[in-house]
Amino acid sequence: MSQTDLTDLEVAEEMADAARAAILPYFRQTDLETDNKLAGGYDPVTVADRAAEQAMRAVLAQRRPEDGILGEEFGQVEGSSGRIWVLDPIDGTRGFVSGTPTWGVLIALSTQDGPIMGVVDQPYIGERFVGGAGIAQLTGPLGTTPLKTRGTQALEQATLFTTFPEVGTPEDRAGFQAVAGQVQLTRYGMDCYAYALLSAGQADLVIEAGLNAYDIQAPIAVIEAAGGIVTNWQGGPAHNGGRALAAANAEIHAAALEILRNY
Repeated sequence: MSQTDLTDLEVAEEMADAARAAILPYFRQTDLETDNKLAGGYDPVTVADRAAEQAMRAVLAQRRPEDGILGEEFGQVEGSSGRIWVLDPIDGTRGFVSGTPTWGVLIALSTQDGPIMGVVDQPYIGERFVGGAGIAQLTGPLGTTPLKTRGTQALEQATLFTTFPEVGTPEDRAGFQAVAGQVQLTRYGMDCYAYALLSAGQADLVIEAGLNAYDIQAPIAVIEAAGGIVTNWQGGPAHNGGRALAAANAEIHAAALEILRNY
């Protein structure tokens, strides 16, 4: 099959399949090879991270050699097409090394204006969230269903997710806590799975800071395809990383944004 025989979504799914195959043999292994990328802290990277990104890059070399690539582990390669695949082979490596199934493979196809298609894949559970090209769907153990965000409008009825209780800088933390103090339920430690659940109508808000482009571009595409909104804390584009506010709908987004703009 030549590179032109597959749609972009089919290429993304082939990449997600390749990443699954590379990652799963390492999950919940007690002798997992792990390095720390952060001096004075803990930012793990594993052999599984590297193997998954290499597997996805191999698919792109065959299927889309003209496109650029930005990956967490192996950096950026320029392309000639004006398009770029943004890859996070394991978003949530801390969760991965802890054995929790909240990590995922993130794949986005983007232009300079942001993502046009995204995949959030959870290999262990077997769930794949896809958004873009007129598609918003979840495929998993229970079959394939449409993705649709929910209609909660009041903060006091909302469910809020984030990954770390400390969020980011003290100012980031203060902004997050100002919103968290008004919602019905706050849950932590969710990694990229938080964005996936928001797209599936299971939550209302995700608030994070200190993100890289590869952390947020796939979630943006999936959430927007499902009817949600993702911006920075000032209401502008979030696809380059930094602070992110993901919301199920315009009303709950506006309510949270009114608070976060002050931080």
